[in-house]
Amino acid sequence: MAGAAGPAAGEAPAFTGFPVAALDFYDDLEVDNSRTFWEAHVETWRSCVKAPMDALTAALAPEFGAAKVFRPYRDVRFAKDKTPYKTHQGAFVATGPATGWYVEVSARGVRTGGGFYDAGRQRLAAFREAAAHDEHGPRLQAVLDALRADGWEVGGDRLKTSPRGWSADHPRIDLLRHRSLTVGRHHGFEPVIHTPGLLEVVRADWRALRPLLDWLDELPPDELER
Repeated sequence: MAGAAGPAAGEAPAFTGFPVAALDFYDDLEVDNSRTFWEAHVETWRSCVKAPMDALTAALAPEFGAAKVFRPYRDVRFAKDKTPYKTHQGAFVATGPATGWYVEVSARGVRTGGGFYDAGRQRLAAFREAAAHDEHGPRLQAVLDALRADGWEVGGDRLKTSPRGWSADHPRIDLLRHRSLTVGRHHGFEPVIHTPGLLEVVRADWRALRPLLDWLDELPPDELER
């Protein structure tokens, strides 16, 4: 009897979920973040972490675009923490400058998210002008309110005080304090993360974030007029 056909040449393997061994790998890596441990378990990372992440992002690519699957090595040149390996595996699909969708697996399970994680002076100014705008700002606020109501966590780097040039009593001062804006959802150890069904979970999450990313991707290169 002929065996089941595998993927065609050049075709990514089907996504079947992240095995329990992926979470166990990162649990152990947090305890022993050393080259010795990594080299002894790198095949576990390749087969249980990297391969499923590649398969997941390949399955999502037709709708969302190609992903960057991040390298496992930390940049320790300017860091106080000199541990050499990341304790999670992330993948990112860009929609604009430092803006896009994100998915991650770690010892804490699976997390999805999106938003913008960095902005230069000009783009940050454009974000604040848009957030303060009487039309664009309320639309962003409504998107974030809907995401919160659906269980998403809104985060990002924020100033503790009002940004220069903006009044502390502005109705959207909380938005104006953001230097980055991200939203995330934790799926933790839900059984679905070990199954092919995780693909549709991530797909649904990323679709839910499309209004936010669409808003961010509409930011003009120059500041909006107040």
